[in-house]
Amino acid sequence: MPSADELIGRDTVQSLIQAVQSAAPDAGLTSLRAAPQQITPLPLRERADLLRDALLADLPGDYAALARTLRSARDNAPHFSGWLIWPVTSALATRAVQDGSDSAFDDAMTLLADLTGRLTSEFAIRTLLRHDLDRALGIISGWTGSVDADVRRLASEGTRPYLPWSVRVPDILARPGATVPLLDALYRDESDYVRRSVANHLNDLSRDHPDLVITTARRWLDDPDTATERLVRHGLRTLVKRGHPEALTLLGFGPAAVEVDGPHLDRRTVPFGGSVRFTASIHNTGDAQARLTIDYIVHHRKANGGRTGKTFKLTTRTLAPGERVQVGREHSFRPITTRRYYPGGHAVSLQINGVESARADFELTDEDTP
Repeated sequence: MPSADELIGRDTVQSLIQAVQSAAPDAGLTSLRAAPQQITPLPLRERADLLRDALLADLPGDYAALARTLRSARDNAPHFSGWLIWPVTSALATRAVQDGSDSAFDDAMTLLADLTGRLTSEFAIRTLLRHDLDRALGIISGWTGSVDADVRRLASEGTRPYLPWSVRVPDILARPGATVPLLDALYRDESDYVRRSVANHLNDLSRDHPDLVITTARRWLDDPDTATERLVRHGLRTLVKRGHPEALTLLGFGPAAVEVDGPHLDRRTVPFGGSVRFTASIHNTGDAQARLTIDYIVHHRKANGGRTGKTFKLTTRTLAPGERVQVGREHSFRPITTRRYYPGGHAVSLQINGVESARADFELTDEDTP
């Protein structure tokens, strides 16, 4: 994944200064010119916020004045695209909310849709959604019929309950189903880019409202196109990992008569930064074909000595009556930024159609242990 410097770094600031200066030649841009010295220690979203605030400080005035400047930059400045669009669109949305008028709100929504193809307006639109969800959704519903796939994707991506790198929209979290009409309009979209966003949006909803998601997915599967089953499978991935019975059944993974031999580990002690390999044999003991979704769970030790499970996708298989299949995986404990490992007892288990197998225990040793 690219670093923050590669996405919004000093070069981005210089490009933004040049673009704004071409549209507002009399502006001193003092705050923007100071930004390269301030941006280095900040994570990505805080970098975007810093440049947003610098733009607002350097371009005082009302919403209409800012919108004119940004439209001029859009039309005349070379390279007015890429990651500089994030702070630009965020400044626009912030000034529209400060203005408080419906005309500023509506114009900002129009300009965000226009600019989204130059990077994405999904982060900035959250400001407007937080300000007036119903007005925003009324406009966004029209975007689902746009000829521009970037605008159609914005309708789904910008309204996701748990959009990464973004601020939350409390009213979306508090009103189950408020965004489902947008997804209904887009789940059969011709663009895979749009459909992936719909699946991720559905998966976001499943965190808090599994019943709503199951109902929606079942309705889509009753009126599908060639890509609907794949979209639904991706949208239900979190529920499948949780072993949600209705999600599993909806995808064709019902109760199965299987015996599991394993998992068997290649070692009982794993050094920090090392890996452990497990294998297992799965036997269909029933008299009917069994369609299986097979995951594995790593039960990590927590700081307080307890354990917490993290589910990983392994494979899907269909076994005839009496058939066996061997599965296995090597799992690494190399350092990553999203998890802290604690030395001590860990375990691995399989999860087959939502049912967990016996656990195989091992010890993760501290990196300083010889």
